[in-house]
Amino acid sequence: MKLFTIGFTQKSAEKFFSLLCDAGVKRIVDVRLNNTSQLAGFAKKDDLRYFLKKICHIDYIHLPDLAPTQEILNEFKKNKGDWAVYQKNFVALLKDRCVERSASETIRDNDCLLCSEDTPKHCHRRLIAEYLQNKWGNLELKHL
Repeated sequence: MKLFTIGFTQKSAEKFFSLLCDAGVKRIVDVRLNNTSQLAGFAKKDDLRYFLKKICHIDYIHLPDLAPTQEILNEFKKNKGDWAVYQKNFVALLKDRCVERSASETIRDNDCLLCSEDTPKHCHRRLIAEYLQNKWGNLELKHL
């Protein structure tokens, strides 16, 4: 099973949608806690759903259970927290939520985890993908 990840910041709409279309992504799995912010531009929830379908024939689903809590997010973003602490707290949250079970009923081949970070290095989408890969063992990960 192939699972992609992508962030939308520092990408033009053309680059973003081209990456998704060219990779063969079938559905975006939005893992953002806040997906309606004005700062999201073309990636606001309802706009993104429309653009994905019209431009690439890609489906859209929002899975807030795969997002960090506001507390975990604030500690890292607003309080300039340590990445190692964020990672530890977020992975513990994934375990507590047993996302490997709930996601197994939702995540499909050629889905793509979406968040805002431009690269996966310090992003929860990478942590989710690696967590699921570790639990399921049959995931090929590709960061777009």
